Amino acid sequence: MPLGTLDRTPPAFFKQGPSAISKLLFFSALSVLLMVADIRFQVTQPIRAALSVAIYPVQWLAMRPQAFAKFSGEYLESLQEAQSDAKETRQKLLLQAQRATQVEQLTLENKQLRALLNLQERLYSAGFVAEVLYDAADPYTRKLIINKGMANGVKASAPVMDEHGILGQVTRVLPLMSEVTLVTDREHSIPVLNTRTGARGVAYGESGGAPLLELRFMATNADIEVGDQLSTSGVDGVYPPGVQVGIVTKVERRAETAFARILCEPVGKVQGTRHVMVIDPLTDQLPARPVIEKPQPMGAIKGGRR
Repeated sequence: MPLGTLDRTPPAFFKQGPSAISKLLFFSALSVLLMVADIRFQVTQPIRAALSVAIYPVQWLAMRPQAFAKFSGEYLESLQEAQSDAKETRQKLLLQAQRATQVEQLTLENKQLRALLNLQERLYSAGFVAEVLYDAADPYTRKLIINKGMANGVKASAPVMDEHGILGQVTRVLPLMSEVTLVTDREHSIPVLNTRTGARGVAYGESGGAPLLELRFMATNADIEVGDQLSTSGVDGVYPPGVQVGIVTKVERRAETAFARILCEPVGKVQGTRHVMVIDPLTDQLPARPVIEKPQPMGAIKGGRR
């Protein structure tokens, strides 16, 4: 067969088409064009929205194992917390039942002893619930504004407490609201009693950043330890006795000073509380103070004798 009659073109199997560089340039230009068109004219937004709707069931199915695992973990965790809370509540109820029995017995004994010694009955104050509206605007004081005032029977110097202990006292009464100065205010002081030793003292608001109390004028050799509980002593005639005030958290005894530096953490929730109890001050139930007559001058006495 003559060579001129042979077909010199390669078969279709070996045809390569455009070169790799040409494909790279073409698709690169197409990608840049699509990105610019998407940024400028949002041409791919409908396509993206349609694809997201189409693949949403697939995504939902793919997320089910993770959601089930998360739900199972939260359920088990909440179940454990509920069981621990129920156990703790049961223990508290048993302890409170025991204490209630002891309190009833002690109350009866106290009543009998007071009747035997012909002592006056202990004073009890009535109270009502109020809601905290907001904190005072002054950043250098620690005060609250409650939604009860003169119209509700709030009196100046009335003690304010929550379910844990003393919060402070009313320092300003308005017709529809009142201002409460917290025990952590630097201008506030409250007589306290160490429930472990029976020692009395005065707790002042700490002027530092943390909401603390400072038990001042306690000697360096005073019997006070970290963890001692402080309650109201009732000697001021304002706060009812026996209400929790704070817990001693730090005791510093220095050789160069005669008094120890004692810091206490308030028991009441002085930050973030929503509802409080306003108690009538004990001054309304106490007898009036005796009037002390002023001594007369010596000259007047001699002149009267003459």
